[in-house]
Amino acid sequence: MTAPTIQLQVSTLPNSPGVYQFYDKDDQLLYVGKAKNLKKRVSSYFNKKHDNGRTRLMVKKISRIEHIVVATESDALLLENNLIKERQPRYNVLLKDDKSYPWICIKKERFPRVFPTRKLIKDGSEYYGPYTSMKTVHTLLDLIRGLYPLRNCNYDLSEEKIQAGKYKVCLEYHLGNCLGPCEAKQTEADYNDNIEAIRNIIKGNFKESLSRFKSQMKGFAADLHFEDAQRIKEKIDVLENYQAKSTIVNPKINNVDVFSIVSDESYAYVNFLQISFGSIIRSHTLEIKKKLDETDVQLLELSALELRKRFHSNSKQIYVPFAINTEEGVKLHIPKAGDKKKILELSERNAKYFRMERFKQAKIVDPDRHEKRIMVQMKKDLRLSEEPRHIECFDNSNIQGSHPVAACVVFKNGKPSKKEYRKFNIKTVEGPDDFASMEEVVYRRYKRLLEEEQPLPQLIIIDGGKGQLSSSLKSLEKLGLRGKIAIIGIAKRLEELFYPDDPIPLYLDKKSETLKIIQQLRNEAHRFGITFHRDKRSKDALNTELESIPGIGEKTVVELLKHFKSTKRIKEASFEDLEKVIGGSRAKKIVTHFQ
Repeated sequence: MTAPTIQLQVSTLPNSPGVYQFYDKDDQLLYVGKAKNLKKRVSSYFNKKHDNGRTRLMVKKISRIEHIVVATESDALLLENNLIKERQPRYNVLLKDDKSYPWICIKKERFPRVFPTRKLIKDGSEYYGPYTSMKTVHTLLDLIRGLYPLRNCNYDLSEEKIQAGKYKVCLEYHLGNCLGPCEAKQTEADYNDNIEAIRNIIKGNFKESLSRFKSQMKGFAADLHFEDAQRIKEKIDVLENYQAKSTIVNPKINNVDVFSIVSDESYAYVNFLQISFGSIIRSHTLEIKKKLDETDVQLLELSALELRKRFHSNSKQIYVPFAINTEEGVKLHIPKAGDKKKILELSERNAKYFRMERFKQAKIVDPDRHEKRIMVQMKKDLRLSEEPRHIECFDNSNIQGSHPVAACVVFKNGKPSKKEYRKFNIKTVEGPDDFASMEEVVYRRYKRLLEEEQPLPQLIIIDGGKGQLSSSLKSLEKLGLRGKIAIIGIAKRLEELFYPDDPIPLYLDKKSETLKIIQQLRNEAHRFGITFHRDKRSKDALNTELESIPGIGEKTVVELLKHFKSTKRIKEASFEDLEKVIGGSRAKKIVTHFQ
C-alpha cells in the first residue's frame, strides 16, 4: 500500500486535544506542536499563506504527520514540552540551559549543616533554590549565620560519639559562631529550632524569627540582662533591614510565580519572578530565538512550564499578562490593578531591561544581528513593504531668503554613509520657497541616480510637513517613481510622520529606536545643510570683498585663498608675502586697498 498523501492524513485527524509531529521525507522530526483541536490546527498549516519564510519552508518539507490524542489541553502542553526536550526538533524553540545553578542545602544529619552547593544528591537532604546568582546565596547565608550559630564542621555528631567525648570544641565555638553541639553544649532540640527558623527565612517568611527574637529580647530585659537583650536587638535590626530591602509588595502575596514577555520579530524575552511573603526570592529572564511565527501566548506557555520545572516551583498561583494554558491545579490570574498589577509590571520592566542589555551587547559583538533587528523593526513601525536598508533624507536651508541651498544625507543599514552625502544649490527657484526648492532638489537627485543607473533608496524622508511631502511627490511622479519608493515627511514640532494621501499622521513611541534613527537622519541633514549654507555665505562675502578690488580677478582670489586660507590672513599679509604668491603689481593693489 502506498503512503497516504498529506491531504489524506490531515482529513483523517480527530477533532480532539493532542500533540502533532511533522516529519520530512528522510523521517527526520521537523516540528512538535500541541492543539485543542488536532484537525483544525494541523489543517491551518496547509490552508493559509504564511508570512514567515521559515514556516513556508517547513510546510514544503512535511512528508508525514503523526499525532497523540490526550484527555485535556493541559496534558497536551506537558507532552509537547517533554517531546521537544527529548527529540529537539529543528523548527521548535528550544529552551536550553546548561548552567548548574547554586542551591542552599540543609543536610540530612544530626545537627544539620547549612551550606551552598551546585550538586543535588538524593540522600534525603533538603535543597532550596536553585538561585540565579551565587551572590544571592552568600548574602542569605551570611544573614542566617549572623542570626543563628551553626556548626560548619563535618563530624558525625551521633549521640554515642558525643557521649564518648570523641570531639572537642574548635575556634568557631570560642568566636561565638557555634554553640558547641559536639561537646553537648547545645541540645538537639534547640539546634533544630534554629534550623526551622532558617527554613522560614529561606522561604521568605521572617515573621516567626522576628517574633521569636523579640520575645527573647523582652525576656533578657526583664531579667536585667541588658547586654544579651542588646545582642538580640541587633539581630532584630539586621532581620528587619533585610526584610525591608526584599519586601516589595503586600506580604500577604505568598508563593506566587509571575511571568511576563517582551518580544520583537526575531526574539522574545520572558521574565520569571518568584514571590514568597511579599519578597522576590528569584528572578530569571530567558532569551528565546523565534524559529517560526510563534505567538507570545505560545512562547509564554512553553517558557512558564520550562522555568517552573527548572526552578522546581510548586506554586499553585501564577500571574500573567494574558491567558495561557498551564498544568492542572494551577490557578491563573491576570492582574488589572493594585499590588498584583505592580508585580506584573515589575516583571515586564525586568524583561525590557534585559532586552536592552542584550541589544547593547549585540551591537558590540554581533553588529550584523543588531542591524537586521533594527531594519526589521523599522519596516514594521513605518508600515513598509521592505526593509529600509538605504534611506535618504532631504532638508532645505535658507536664512532671510539668501543663498538657498539643500542637503541630502544617506544612511545605509541604520548608519550614516557620509561619502554619499550631497549638497545642492537651488537653481530654478527665486526667493525663499521651501516647497518649490524641495521639488527641485528631489527631482535632480533621482533623475541623476536613474541616469547613472545607481541603486535607489527604499525610503525617502522629507524634513517638513504635508507641503514639502506633496512637492516631493510631484518630482517622483514626473520621474515615474511614485509608488516605487516609500516616502514620508517628518514635522519638527510634534515629531509627526506624514504619509502620501493620508491626512492622519503617525506618532511613534518617543523611546522607539525607529524614531531615534529618523531624528538622527533629520538632525544630520539639518547640520549638513546649515554647514553648507554658512560656508556659502562666508565664501560669497569673501569673494565679494576681494573681487571688488580693481584688477583682482577670480583666479587671483583662488590663488590667495589657497595660500593664506582666509581673508583675515590676506589683510594681515605683508607686501613681500603677497608678492611671492601673485606678483608685485597685484600685491600692491591689495595692500593699497586694505590700507
